[in-house]
Amino acid sequence: MFSVYGLSGPIYQGTFEGLKEVAGVYRGTAVRPIDQDEPPPVFSVPVAQAVSAYREMLRSDPERGPLYHAYQIMQRQIVSVTSTDAVERAWRILLERRIHQAPVLDPTYRLVGIVSERDLLTVLNVEEGRVRDALARQVSDVMTTPVVSADPITDIRRIAWVMLEHQVDGVPIVNDTQALVGFVSRSDILRAIITDPPLSLWR
Repeated sequence: MFSVYGLSGPIYQGTFEGLKEVAGVYRGTAVRPIDQDEPPPVFSVPVAQAVSAYREMLRSDPERGPLYHAYQIMQRQIVSVTSTDAVERAWRILLERRIHQAPVLDPTYRLVGIVSERDLLTVLNVEEGRVRDALARQVSDVMTTPVVSADPITDIRRIAWVMLEHQVDGVPIVNDTQALVGFVSRSDILRAIITDPPLSLWR
């Protein structure tokens, strides 16, 4: 389940497919599907043999189940900024915490957007890691809004599709009371992959 939050509050709640109908959110271009007329790819190793070899490489861990949902991989210690923060303060927070984007909350702690390094650099002049000068702007002036969020039990494959389709680097995780409870970034998904999850993750 996905939601879209803007300055006026939640403006959509529903399926991944429905996101395409929300104005101002869908900015990506679909990946071109493989031409049905193209010949099938030729593999030098039979698929069954390749899958068998991959299974043998997996570490046996009976305590570890398959990864399916956002809550299993999301960051729970969330770094956020407020819409009224000065852009220079937001930049320092991202720099100190070594992150590339952060959810934006309004003064009542409601999700209203997301801000990235790229957004902040439109009003900051940074030289050797230090802000040389900055326009007198708040985060609300440069953040991306509306923002797509997901609930904690959203399939992480759907979240990956949102990142690709909407060209975003992270998705805030919001519970049923509209409280921000986590954040899933591209790095979180890649980290889940390289720790040898069961093949059923990508079934």
